[in-house]
Amino acid sequence: MREDNNLTQKAVAQYLMCDQSLYSKYERGERDVPLYITVALAKFYNTSVDYLLGLTDVKEPYPPAKHKK
Repeated sequence: MREDNNLTQKAVAQYLMCDQSLYSKYERGERDVPLYITVALAKFYNTSVDYLLGLTDVKEPYPPAKHKK
């Protein structure tokens, strides 16, 4: 998704508040991506965590949860 959006690793790393070298390791599969980073990326790209993980082909995010009172 980063390349599809013409973004650099440095730009995404800045959003995530991490080093570009660490983000590069996430992309190359050399480091496991923490859940909080996965959630942040889903918000950044306006998609779902399931899409990022390859569990669905639907790019659109899920609708917000409705909380019962």
